[in-house]
Amino acid sequence: MLDIKFVRENADLVCANIEKKFQHDKLPLVAQAIELDATYRTKLGELEAARAKMNAVSKQIGGFMAKGQKQEAEAAKQEVTAFKKSIPELEALVSDSKSELNLIMLTIPQIIADDVPIGKDDSENVEVERFLPALAVEKPFEVPHHVEIMERLNGIEIEPARKTSGTGFYYLKGDIARLHSAILSYARDFMIERGFTYYIPPFMIRGGVVDGVMSFSERENMMYKIEGEDLYLIGTSEHSMVGKFINEIIPEKDLPQALTSYSPCFRKEVGAHGLDERGVYRIHQFEKQEMVVICKPEESSDWFSKMCQHTVDFFCSLDVPVRTLECCSGDLADLKVKSIDVEAWSPRQSKYFEVGSCSNLGDAQSRRLGIRVRSEDGEKYIPHTLNNTVCAPPRMLIAFIENNLSEDGSVKIPEALRSYMGGACHI
Repeated sequence: MLDIKFVRENADLVCANIEKKFQHDKLPLVAQAIELDATYRTKLGELEAARAKMNAVSKQIGGFMAKGQKQEAEAAKQEVTAFKKSIPELEALVSDSKSELNLIMLTIPQIIADDVPIGKDDSENVEVERFLPALAVEKPFEVPHHVEIMERLNGIEIEPARKTSGTGFYYLKGDIARLHSAILSYARDFMIERGFTYYIPPFMIRGGVVDGVMSFSERENMMYKIEGEDLYLIGTSEHSMVGKFINEIIPEKDLPQALTSYSPCFRKEVGAHGLDERGVYRIHQFEKQEMVVICKPEESSDWFSKMCQHTVDFFCSLDVPVRTLECCSGDLADLKVKSIDVEAWSPRQSKYFEVGSCSNLGDAQSRRLGIRVRSEDGEKYIPHTLNNTVCAPPRMLIAFIENNLSEDGSVKIPEALRSYMGGACHI
């Protein structure tokens, strides 16, 4: 969410940014926002003047009465009565114009970073770097579909989940279920060792928090609402973790806030991608270890690089080759300033697929949620927020079992994970 003052003073820049994102239908919103803001400020001025005048006249009444000036006191009372009738009308006009303006401001996208590549969609994202490239090769044997690998290891049941819950759900069991939990436990400790504070957050959040952490289109395609309550199931723990600071003023000495959180995640998966009907790549329910940072604006670029590297290091520690992709302008959600996807190598498909995303949201979430920082000299400013996936099983399981699959059908357990698997070297 942009500052309306910034929009007023930089309308051409805001429009150019919308064009970079290929959201041409949103261009009229800039002029509408400026016009509504002018209306809002005019009506607010009239309201404040009317309140000031009413207060001044109210104070005169006592003086008139003390001096015996009954006629003047009665005239003043009538004037106050008139103000009491007109002020609510002005308050309603101010409230309506502010609400309408706020709705538009929530729709205008964040200004993207200068170095974001320009492109219409994810097909125009730009590869940045590959890690463990020597391992990103085809295996000398056929790699089955991940569900087939798990079924051979007696580790997944999809048909029973269809009966209980429908498409997009699964049962994990045995060694695969244990591997799933082991990866998450390792991810938790991995981030704690890198200085992040561990959290388990609420898995449901109020609508006001949803509005603060994501765009309207994301909410429509992702979020499940609890019927009859102002609660939504989270699509990622970032929503809870950033939301916990709503309307807070954080002392600058407490920055940066470097947090890592575990949660189940629930997503509708409405849109072009849809569900993975056969496997567990794109589903309604999964689990995730996340990292969230709230920091000074001047530090967010460095944090962005560090957070992305944390995920790369995590996957490499499990012998999973990955690459990073710079998201182009058209692939960025409206709140994002910059984003990099992390993709893992699939020996079965001989290509990379997405396993996480690192995003710098600038001051968008903080502005929406009313998060502020108080500096040592008492000045207040808006911090930046960033988030990144450490890992998200069972999607992570696909990358793990394919890359660690042996010809005999067993799955190798890398050294880093063995203590979480009871010392097992393979399953």
